Amino acid sequence: MTERAQTAPGRRTLLGAAVLGTAALGLPATANAAGPGGRGGRHGSYRDLPVPTVIGHRGASGYRPEHTLGSYQLALDMGAHIVEQDLVPTKDGHLVCRHENDITGTTDVADHPEFASRRTTKQVDGVSLTGWFTEDFTLAELKTLRAKERIPGTRQENTLYDGRWQIPTFEEVLRWADEQGRERGEPVWLYVETKHPSYFRGLGLGLEEPLARLLRRHGRHRADSPLILQSFEPSSVQRLAKLVSTPRVVLLSGPKERPWDFVEAGDPRTVADLVKPAGLTWIASFAQGIGPTLDLVVPKDAAGRLTTPTALVADAHARGLVLHPYTLRNENSFLPADFRRGTDPNAYGDAFGALRTYFEAGIDGIFSDNPDTALLAAADFAQD
Repeated sequence: MTERAQTAPGRRTLLGAAVLGTAALGLPATANAAGPGGRGGRHGSYRDLPVPTVIGHRGASGYRPEHTLGSYQLALDMGAHIVEQDLVPTKDGHLVCRHENDITGTTDVADHPEFASRRTTKQVDGVSLTGWFTEDFTLAELKTLRAKERIPGTRQENTLYDGRWQIPTFEEVLRWADEQGRERGEPVWLYVETKHPSYFRGLGLGLEEPLARLLRRHGRHRADSPLILQSFEPSSVQRLAKLVSTPRVVLLSGPKERPWDFVEAGDPRTVADLVKPAGLTWIASFAQGIGPTLDLVVPKDAAGRLTTPTALVADAHARGLVLHPYTLRNENSFLPADFRRGTDPNAYGDAFGALRTYFEAGIDGIFSDNPDTALLAAADFAQD
């Protein structure tokens, strides 16, 4: 037996535990594992979603290459309450699902000699990146590529699926969600992020207007639509608020960081300012929630162990904001030090223990690469 097998449950073990755990609760494997009203809570307002809400981060990216229809489908089949997409544009203005516009690590573009000359260096939100970028490709060109696992050293099993799926357009995802909703008899919730919106607006490839058009086309532009919009740039959320009534969330990174639109506008505020009561009151004037890093909810000490929760949950709730922090992953390398097991950074640690700690802090939901694990943890938490 390998050290991984000795020190931590494997993926199949955790997946089986999630299926067996929900069955033991009298729920089907893909049913809602938390919150009042069962999966029927998917109908209506975002406030009717189960709590804790489990959001499939880039789909079920712990098991399939991220932002592929295979990853989205698996997250939905596992029972994720919402499935996430990140949006970037193509050269000809189509919105496609990639976590970054740099597709060097998530596609086989480097294996295409016809695109060798497209490799370039760019400044994206103040960071120098060298690779291939979606805005330099037409949609037809991107469709000749295939997706692959972003972190193959950590998720070697996922490489089995390299080359299986194309880069999906957001319109294709909307059609997929509509079809799945009809088959399941309930809407499929989506969580949609605008990536680097100021950068793309500067290129003449603004994200918000084409996104709003697609939302209206698919009837997801209303306040009770089964979709949540999100961005690290508050001005993008404000712009979307003028275009559609779909619920909106402001993402919040490290406390010392500034949203890139603040940098461009000369706004001196940092994330630390935005999580103060005055900052949250400002966010609540145009958004319905926040998506903070988990460290903003429960900080870590110098050794990487969890400390005492901050006042963020109470302060946000006092202003009517929901909290959907990011991101919980099962591997030791991504977990707080007190929940790691063994010495293999790629082995699974005590993800259930970590999830319980964050749920006890009062969050409304969580982004997870492993929706099955988060669902079972939510079910356990709801039974207490």
